[in-house]
Amino acid sequence: MLRSANELEGYKILASDGEFARANMFLFNDNDWTIQYLVVNTGSWLKESQVLIPPQVLGIPDWSTQRFPINLSKEWIESAPEITEDMPVSRQKLVEMLSAREGVLPVVQPRPTNPVAVDNLVRQQEEGTPKNKVEGDPHLRSTREITGYDIHATDGSIGHVEDFIADLNNWIIRYIIVDTRNWLPGGKKVLISPNWVDNISWVEHKVKVDLSRQQTENSPEFNPDAPINREYEIQLYDYYGRPKYW
Repeated sequence: MLRSANELEGYKILASDGEFARANMFLFNDNDWTIQYLVVNTGSWLKESQVLIPPQVLGIPDWSTQRFPINLSKEWIESAPEITEDMPVSRQKLVEMLSAREGVLPVVQPRPTNPVAVDNLVRQQEEGTPKNKVEGDPHLRSTREITGYDIHATDGSIGHVEDFIADLNNWIIRYIIVDTRNWLPGGKKVLISPNWVDNISWVEHKVKVDLSRQQTENSPEFNPDAPINREYEIQLYDYYGRPKYW
């Protein structure tokens, strides 16, 4: 089930005991592009804050009413970690810069997601975390942060990030939607797999990809009004000559 990340922003999160929040953005790991959290805004009923919800607890969205059912209560959400406990790269860097001006660097503990991370966190707490270091996941990215970033090919800019296509079956980002209108006369939208990304620069606001401008110019055009089917995906991967994910 492939869906636009931007489309899902603003969906209502329906708890087991009533509607309680709205989807805000997704946080993903830029190593494997798996979605780690859905950030939800609880301002409608709780003191306004942004909390982290693991996507695995989300049910199947109701597209007609734009709601995400979730088999959790409001009470559970009240105890969920806030975004300050697991910040995306941009916010980690901002905290570092602002704190450096004051001469103090705060400690932001990461939220462990696997046994190894738990062991590391326990060890850090036992040994004591240096006060001049900000802890956090260096690969945690926000879909909202990356939207608008320049897409830089091997030989120059080819456009900017407009949106993401997420696979809701396994909560992974399958494609980046690139808007080429600032570079290509007339412009068109194209899809790029995250597997073709070399790196993301927070400082330069760039996503660098292992593709040429000519490849992108001649690639199969993406129509956001049409669903992505396997026929289109085969055409896309065959054009680039890249291994398929399925």
